Amino acid sequence: MSGRDDVERVDTVVDTVVDTVVVGGGAAGLAVGWHLRRQGRRFVILDAAARTGDSWRHRYDCLRLFTPARFCALPGLPVRLPPYAHPGKDEIADYLAEYAARFELPIRLGTAVHAHRHAGGRHHVDATGVRIEARHVVVATGAWSHPAFPAFAGEVDPAVRQLHSSRYRRPADLLPGPVLVVGAGTAGADIALDLALDLAGEREVRLSGPKTGRVPLWLVRNAAFRRLLYERRVPPGRLGDVVRHRLSQRGSPLTWQSESVLRDAGVLRVPRVTGVRHGRAVLADGRAPEVSNIVWCTGFRPDYGWLDRRAVGPDGWPIHRRGLSRTVPDLGFVGLPFQYTFASGFLGGMSGDAGHVVSRLAGPTPAA
Repeated sequence: MSGRDDVERVDTVVDTVVDTVVVGGGAAGLAVGWHLRRQGRRFVILDAAARTGDSWRHRYDCLRLFTPARFCALPGLPVRLPPYAHPGKDEIADYLAEYAARFELPIRLGTAVHAHRHAGGRHHVDATGVRIEARHVVVATGAWSHPAFPAFAGEVDPAVRQLHSSRYRRPADLLPGPVLVVGAGTAGADIALDLALDLAGEREVRLSGPKTGRVPLWLVRNAAFRRLLYERRVPPGRLGDVVRHRLSQRGSPLTWQSESVLRDAGVLRVPRVTGVRHGRAVLADGRAPEVSNIVWCTGFRPDYGWLDRRAVGPDGWPIHRRGLSRTVPDLGFVGLPFQYTFASGFLGGMSGDAGHVVSRLAGPTPAA
């Protein structure tokens, strides 16, 4: 799949006044753009990447979605794969590029947003090479903007190569010798298995962290199960906040990589990392194995430092109700994990949130 290049290379001067600015041109931003296009809104999507889909292209090579293609589609365009095929990262990247081209979404690439404020009843957005005034802003940057490391990571011996999962691409990125993969969710298991299979068991690979459980593949492919779980509404109020917090603090359950698959590949399961001693990572059982590499699969943290500070709470997360800011007028969010349903952070779950936010923000269509 390939998108039409002239849609991606938007280099004309963007109008300084539009109805809606969408910040982020990934899957969430494109879903928002589709709904805005249907309403005939005057909008622009700003994205810091060089190409649509780059956020997927830059992920680790062995990444394959556990979600079947039939459940990955954004509104209006199916993923061009067999329904029960599981797309790789590049297939999703190409799909997003095709999506942007198909619906002629006005994306300005290479445009990072530096500052935002709401004043005088309008939104003011400062970005690379442009300042935009808008009635509405929808933030679709994704929740996980910056790699998260434990505070003690800086104490590891400098001779040990350390990579976050967001920087890991393939086994050749690491030094020869043993590897400690920290974080036993989906990404950690993916990378540990990738490393163990690379040299057919000749490289010692340890996977650190508690087991996160497993969802069988047949269940993930089942439409009734997905409706029952993924499309289920997150509880409202404080209970919902507790659920979101707890789910965000643990790794995702495994699908491809059962415990037996990891074991057969030679991956050694070890306890979680609790600190550093004499330059070595220390496990919960007191051991400090000697390794040449550490891959931190320890998640991400949000970064909304550019956003009007009234929109963000003390915990760094947007203050919202079902994607609509509770503190700044005419500001919406799409793509947050567990934003409204358990599927909100997944490709196939973003359309409903995008439609709701766009419809609630919409007013009379402005004159051209």
